[in-house]
Order: sequence, then C-alpha cells, then structure tokens
Amino acid sequence: MDQLPDAGELVPLPVADPRAEVVEVATADGVPFRVRVTMLVAVIAPFFGLVAAIISLWGWGFRWSDLALLLGMYVLTALGITVGFHRLFTHRSFETNRAVQFVFAVLGSMAVQGPLLDWVAFHRRHHQHSDDAEDPHSPHHQGSGIWGVVHGLWHAHLGWMFAPKPPDLQRYVSDLRQSSLLRAASKLFPLWVLAGLLIPAGIGWLLIGTPSGAWTGFVWGGLVRILFVHHVTWSINSVCHIWGRQPFYSHDESRNNALFGIFGLGEGWHNTHHAFPTSARHGLRWWQIDVSYWVIRGLELAGLAWNVKLPSRAAIERGTKS
Repeated sequence: MDQLPDAGELVPLPVADPRAEVVEVATADGVPFRVRVTMLVAVIAPFFGLVAAIISLWGWGFRWSDLALLLGMYVLTALGITVGFHRLFTHRSFETNRAVQFVFAVLGSMAVQGPLLDWVAFHRRHHQHSDDAEDPHSPHHQGSGIWGVVHGLWHAHLGWMFAPKPPDLQRYVSDLRQSSLLRAASKLFPLWVLAGLLIPAGIGWLLIGTPSGAWTGFVWGGLVRILFVHHVTWSINSVCHIWGRQPFYSHDESRNNALFGIFGLGEGWHNTHHAFPTSARHGLRWWQIDVSYWVIRGLELAGLAWNVKLPSRAAIERGTKS
C-alpha cells in the first residue's frame, strides 16, 4: 500500500469557522509590549551567540566543511519535521509512497524530538485543544502577571516535555499505527538518532581525512545542529503563540512570525496554519518564504506526491480578518 492508512476513528481536528468571533485567551491579554520584546529577545539571542562562536572558532574549530555539515544536516532534519512529521503524518496535507514516507520518518527522527508516533499524537492534541487548558504546550494558562508570561514561555518552549504524558495519547495516532512501516520507524527512534550523529562525523572524516574532521563534523553537524533544530521548532510553540500577526481567524493565539517563517522553513506562518491546518502550504502570500511547501511542490512535480491540499481562494477570503 503506497498511501497512509485511513484515519478511521481518529478524533477529527477542529476547523476554524472564519465567520466566528476569535476566542481571546484571558491570560494573554494585557501583556506589556516590553515584556513581549524581552521574551522574543531571550529566545533569539542564543542564535546570535552561536554565530559569534562560529566566527571566533573559524579556521581551527570550525571549517567550511563544518558549515556545510551544519547547514546540510539542519535543512534535511528540519524538513523531516516540517514536511514529514508535521504536514505529511500529522495533517495528511499530501500523499506519497512508502519509500518517501520512510525517508521523512527517518529524517524527522534524526531531529531528536521524539519517536514519530509520539510527536504526531502530541501535535494533534495541540490542534484539538489549541491554547485551552488541555493544550500540551500552550504558553497561556500558566498564571497571571509577568511571572505567568515568563512561566508560560518556558512551558511552551521546553517545560511541557517534562510533564507526564496524557493517558489517552495513543488514540490520536490510531490511523498511523495501522502501518507496520511507520510503527517500525517510530520504534527504531534511537537508531535514527545515532545515525544522525555518526553520519556528519563520517562525512567530516572523509572530507578532512583526520580524526579532527570527524570530531568537528560530529559537534557541528550533529550536536549543534540538533540544538538549532530544537530551538527553532520549540519557538513555533512558544514565540508563535505570543509574538506576531494574526491575519486569519483561528480561535486561538497562533501568530505569523516572519523570522521563524524563514528559520522554520515555512512553519513560522503559524496563524495561517492554524486557520487552514490541512494545507500543505503555510506561506500563502508570494513573499512568505515556505521552503517546506517548495519541497512538497517539487515532489508533486516529480510524481512523488499527490492530493496536495491547498485552501481555495474563497476559503482564504472568508478566513481573512477585515
């Protein structure tokens, strides 16, 4: 079977009614502008620190080969999350064959964000309960005042992963569990994590020809790349539910953030995604960079993707805030 199994009894994801009023989250109201700026800076400042470290280490702890491995592994594993785990497996935004499914399952696992089935289950639960009390990683509902905002940012960005798993989590992936291929890919998560570290180390050794090449390949293409992918992805949960624009009705606090639209390969157009959750394209405007959709479109042109879902012009117009 080339396509994913039928969703069966999967709990349907909510689809926003563009004519309805937006439900405001009480704890998000009245957050001072300076607090929002502070939170945004706190999230993006470490990325500038990483750039400074690269510059200071250039020539002895960081080479052109390390830059290529960092960027190459970042793009591949981030696409494993954005195209694979998110748009393909979670939202069924397009269909593809088993070989492509397997590749994206492996690449997404190399991003080290948890096994495929767990990742999809959490994200489907997030959409069903977006920014209400049952949302696993909403930055809201963590108290009032500045401390509540800071606590909410921490919870959405990283803290939620330390909370106990909901007991009913597996019901969100009853469709994917019908596929032996996806069950196996999810179960072999530790193997894919190890491969994601050894591959850049091996390439570094081949390019430089010394153990130091393997070491720096392991550090930059492996460890630092994982750090970068983690914080960009987590920022979609935290920053993109606090900071940005809301051009569409979505019944939650999701927001479009251009910075993470770029770094997140299109995922930062988050309000658009929550307004049209099954759309394979998140950057609907010509100027909104969406690398993940470009990859899906490329697969479609190559005959490797089909039934690519996009919102109609009428749906976009109905969903746009006046």
